[in-house]
Amino acid sequence: MKILLLLATLLLTSAFASFKGVLIDSNTSKPISNAVISDSKIITRSDENGSFFINSKEKVFHIKAYGYRPFSFNADINSSVIKLHAIRVKALYLTFWGASNNSKTLKKILNIIDKTELNAVVVDVKNEYGSTSFLTGFKQANSYGAQKNRTNRNIQKFIQTMKEHNIYTIARIVTFKDEIQASHNPNYAIRKNENNAIWRNHDNMAWVDPFDKRSHDYAIAIAQEAAKVGYDEINFDYIRFPAKVGLKYSQQCIQKNRVKAIESFLDEAQKKLRKYGVFISVDTYGNICWAKDDNGIGQTVSSLATHADYICPMLYPSGFSSGSFYFKYPADHPYDVVYRSVKKIKDRIPSDRVRPWLQYFKDYTHNKSYAKKEVQAQIRAADDIKTNGWMLWSPSSKYSLNYLIK
Repeated sequence: MKILLLLATLLLTSAFASFKGVLIDSNTSKPISNAVISDSKIITRSDENGSFFINSKEKVFHIKAYGYRPFSFNADINSSVIKLHAIRVKALYLTFWGASNNSKTLKKILNIIDKTELNAVVVDVKNEYGSTSFLTGFKQANSYGAQKNRTNRNIQKFIQTMKEHNIYTIARIVTFKDEIQASHNPNYAIRKNENNAIWRNHDNMAWVDPFDKRSHDYAIAIAQEAAKVGYDEINFDYIRFPAKVGLKYSQQCIQKNRVKAIESFLDEAQKKLRKYGVFISVDTYGNICWAKDDNGIGQTVSSLATHADYICPMLYPSGFSSGSFYFKYPADHPYDVVYRSVKKIKDRIPSDRVRPWLQYFKDYTHNKSYAKKEVQAQIRAADDIKTNGWMLWSPSSKYSLNYLIK
């Protein structure tokens, strides 16, 4: 009987790949506290000394610490001291069409990154129409033809190129705005109240209902495909309700329900993406920093800060109306718009978990160009308020090297 008990104990023990380690900064050797260490199901955190212990049936573990690159390791690693590499993300947006391995746009962006402090790209993996930039293993999306217009025919080569340039990769997933998904699933597309027809916004794109779990599962499945091929971070855009009244949903469209729907989506995304060790960021309107409610779209700073790793408000100065910040033309004050917006929310989320989108396009309202002076003013504001970095939005992904050299 004792022999049987001993064998059972040994079998149970061998089924687990427990690991005890210490996390330190690769540059300073200082301990890293409050980092998340996980397998596909279990989560633990490092203490003030950087120490952690995880007991798991799995052998591959992942580490996420704010301000550091994600790190994955095997339980049989030859050292219990793990060094994490700090990073402040400084990213350029790369369009769906520019994400081809052979595109001139990509080559120009790589040249800029090699010659400047920039270190990251945000790449369209699923765009507003619902097309995927590479062939995923997600059969449902492929059956709708989401892959037909893909621009990247060798995603492994693309990711390898990024690694060779030490580039932090962010996969942009347009979430609930999805013409392809909505048109193939009219039973959970957002509809008009007056005639029950599928609603489409100003650019003739349909949306899926953020209350419906099927829309959650769909976007998360594509996010998983991006994580599988090696992206460091998943960035959910249009992770909100349309800023439009008079629409029909599966639930009553009140603030409490809207916020809960977005939180539920993020909770499920964190759960499904845990085994890949990727960070999760969410894009928001810039005025989330100043709003007292959810702006009618299901987003508040507090709710997003609880369920996502990073918040990315679109702090485009020309996007703020006259009178904002007590300025007649906020676009004339790029530094103040960025700095004051981030400062406004520091009581709800630390600035090192905020990474704003900055303006790299013309102020069309006042026919004002945004050149080096304005771009650098925004970057300086993000640096001064100590954000997790910044991301430049150019709709065409055209950038000037001169604008990005201080």
